[in-house]
Amino acid sequence: MFGLAYRMLGSAEEAQDAVQDAYLRFRATEPGAVTRPGAWLAKVVTNLCLNRLTSARVQRERYVGPWLPEPVLTSDGALGPLDSAESRDSVSCALLVLLERLTPTERAVYVLREAFAYGYREIAGVLDLEEAHCRQLYRRATGRIAAPAARFEPSEQVRRELVEAFVAAAREGDLVGLEKVLAADVTWWGDGGGKVSAARRPVDGRDKVLRFLVGVGERYLAGAELSVAEINGEPAVVARMAGALVGTVAFEVRDGLVVAARAVLNPDKLAFVDAQLAAA
Repeated sequence: MFGLAYRMLGSAEEAQDAVQDAYLRFRATEPGAVTRPGAWLAKVVTNLCLNRLTSARVQRERYVGPWLPEPVLTSDGALGPLDSAESRDSVSCALLVLLERLTPTERAVYVLREAFAYGYREIAGVLDLEEAHCRQLYRRATGRIAAPAARFEPSEQVRRELVEAFVAAAREGDLVGLEKVLAADVTWWGDGGGKVSAARRPVDGRDKVLRFLVGVGERYLAGAELSVAEINGEPAVVARMAGALVGTVAFEVRDGLVVAARAVLNPDKLAFVDAQLAAA
């Protein structure tokens, strides 16, 4: 249920709240009244998330700078088994950002269909909609989040080596090394939420991203501890200063190069993953 709520909301904290609310409602039912607890909980959690998404959209319109989903450590199974490329993609930062383009109902249909393999009849039952309408919503959702296809899909090992090469180059201030892992059209996104310093707009293009990273390194990264962890199903950078978690960076890889980097720096969004890393 947490995996479902997180894919719907992009927020670990709000996903926890939705699951807790669903559990309390389940506890309040008469014994034996719920004959299929899994289906019942999925319906309740989904509808709680739909309500939260409506208010979240207003809040995100007022958000300072780019909004990114909360990072979640996935090596501990927090979001369920991620044993295929499709399952890892379903929790990737890149996809969760794309899902923000959808209406709440489109997002629910897409998540239930793609991440949990629900049939249209099951989805219709969860959302109290006609089956044909669910099919239409799914087609619309897939059209709205279409992303450029990679010519080849790199293995998990290749992705990790690419991230490790980025970390090594960043530690040494090696611009040539950084240039080798970045695509010409790479974009850097930073989510500080107005709480910490971060780029208020996306930084586009390899040359601008390299200049940005040089500036960041000179001002903020001296003495930073950089490591690699599996976050949102993919290798990502974890940055600490004096032992305190200050950010995570997720990478979108296409054709063997980084085409997007998404840095979450807002301390409000780091509490959940910080607790996970401490327990790992």
